[in-house]
Amino acid sequence: MTEQRIGIIDIGSNSIRLVVYERTSRGAHRVIDGSKRAARLSEHLDEDGSLPDRTIQELIDMINHFRLICAHHKTGLIRAVATAAIRNSTNRSHVLSRIESETGLPIELISGVEEAGFGFLGMINTMSVTDGFLIDIGGGSTEVSLFKNRELVRAVSFPFGCVSLATRFADGGMLSDAQLRELELHIGQAIEREAWLKQEPGLPLVGVGGTVRSLGKMHQAFVKYPFESTHNYPIEGQATDELIELLRKLPVSKRKNFPGLSKDRVDIIVPGLAILRSIFRTVGGSHYLICGAGLRDGLFFSTRFPERPRMEDVVMYSVNNLAAMHPEAPMQHTSQVNRIVLQLAGTLQPQRPSEDRSLLFIDIASTLHRIGASIDYYDYKRHTFYLMVNSRLNGLSHRELLICSMIASYKSKNRTKQNAALYRPLLSDEDIAVVCKLGTLLQLAIALDRSETQAIGKLVVETNDGKLRLHAVRASGSLDVERKEVEAQAGDFKKLWGLTPILL
Repeated sequence: MTEQRIGIIDIGSNSIRLVVYERTSRGAHRVIDGSKRAARLSEHLDEDGSLPDRTIQELIDMINHFRLICAHHKTGLIRAVATAAIRNSTNRSHVLSRIESETGLPIELISGVEEAGFGFLGMINTMSVTDGFLIDIGGGSTEVSLFKNRELVRAVSFPFGCVSLATRFADGGMLSDAQLRELELHIGQAIEREAWLKQEPGLPLVGVGGTVRSLGKMHQAFVKYPFESTHNYPIEGQATDELIELLRKLPVSKRKNFPGLSKDRVDIIVPGLAILRSIFRTVGGSHYLICGAGLRDGLFFSTRFPERPRMEDVVMYSVNNLAAMHPEAPMQHTSQVNRIVLQLAGTLQPQRPSEDRSLLFIDIASTLHRIGASIDYYDYKRHTFYLMVNSRLNGLSHRELLICSMIASYKSKNRTKQNAALYRPLLSDEDIAVVCKLGTLLQLAIALDRSETQAIGKLVVETNDGKLRLHAVRASGSLDVERKEVEAQAGDFKKLWGLTPILL
């Protein structure tokens, strides 16, 4: 594919969204623009199930607006898809032909199962979860999938969503006990026909879409969670039940002020969460897991990588993508530091339990330790920390992301403890000890290429008599700068590793 920029337009039942992706000169992918317009198409269906001309015209105006944004960015390809509201309308052919003739864009009307497939692709390329159920609650449909060993096994699309159920069962956004029972009975009757939903209890229910993201934001605000991202955020079943009851009892006028809830969702959030809870109970979920990616991300991956849209290694794809977005970091130096630190870690910690992820942490931290220099070389470590924490490195839990960011930006044990205090209780004393050990290891590897000339071609590492002997077997040029830097690191290194490093 030669296009450098791809626009994805998602014509959903609740909102119409645009995302513009860019491929940089170094092969990184990033979002450079996005826009959202509330549509509530499911609410506008006539008694005969058709979308009125007025609504179609508003939709055309919105899409033309998005086309202008894409034109401004010189977008090479625009892919537009329509989901449940248009799929379920009785005049869908008329709607699609009018949109296409008045915008010049071909619109893909995707089926519920295709929608589930794109949602799965967006999720599986941004999370490390292996087995589970996936739910995407839209305005007019709800897709539920089962995946095992990171492969999609089954998928179903139910013809109800948060907007359509709010219109049918809620009274101005309020659900009485009787209305809730009626809504849950309606969902239960549809679910009952899909026996496979009850055959894999104990798996996480991964959620994509606005309803689930809102749940994450509200829960984080409620518990004063110290980390901003909702991507990969776990929530227990009981906590969700408590939030639903809290919201259900609040009048819509007061619900507007509920922390984490956007104003355009106040009347549809409770029906949406009722769908989520019903599916959770049916599948016997272990807990909820929120995914910040979804349909639009899946559409991007399938468009950009049509031959192999699914990533084999989510974490390292994401790490390398972030590194490529910051070309100011000297790539040859970073590669040398990465090679050396992995060798040191392998020598000093040869035996690791299978659950130990320290080798992955140091691999990530060493690859990204200099990206902060793209903001300012002075104090680049602080900028590296900020960039890593706010770039949503996929496949890592929030705790793991913090650990990697703190290793990459390591300065001293005291500074680490100060930083960690902001993120309690996400980080344990053991985590802080790991950061300090691996942080000093990374600093030693950086010292071994302080001149940034990759002078050490081969390193032989030996440990005896309390010394870490570093033999530069193949070296080109003087290593005076590196020796002085290793000496400067020796005191801190010995405190944590019990060894004094010497460059020979």
